[in-house]
Amino acid sequence: MTPEEQTEQLTTLELLNTEISARLTRQADSGGKVDTKALALVGFAATAAQFLASRQAQPVLAVVALVAYGAAFGCGLMVVRVRGHKDLEPRTALDGYGHLPKERVLLMLAASRVKMFEHNKAIQDTKAAWWKASLAALVLGLVSSTVGLVLHTDGHDRQPEPGKSSPSVQHSASNSPAPTQPR
Repeated sequence: MTPEEQTEQLTTLELLNTEISARLTRQADSGGKVDTKALALVGFAATAAQFLASRQAQPVLAVVALVAYGAAFGCGLMVVRVRGHKDLEPRTALDGYGHLPKERVLLMLAASRVKMFEHNKAIQDTKAAWWKASLAALVLGLVSSTVGLVLHTDGHDRQPEPGKSSPSVQHSASNSPAPTQPR
């Protein structure tokens, strides 16, 4: 290999390493953003479940909503659970590559970073899938609880027609004993 070819290859390897390193950084940032979104979703699901539990709602829809909120909470926790991300081990790199020529070190670093990226990508894909499942469960919970609350409260806010008592007054009047006349 001529000196010009070696210089060109060295420049190419430096460029590749810079790009791969930047991509690993973006990948880590993306993972942090997914974690933040998942934690917000977990908090929202927990709050919505507590709100629904403190209200009277249509029973079947309330159960569906509470199960969905539980699923959203659980899936969200799967997003943020601790996993083993790959990263460059400084001691191993120094001991293994420190005595090699720059060109060889850059080639080995690029290969190591590609392996790390692929390992971390599999983790990112799994986190994204859990986040999507959590979001879908939260949406199901919100729809179910909203419909359940509306169905249960339907009619509670209606005004009685003129000349008629409200349904709650009619109900209590029919359950009370007839008044007795003093003798």
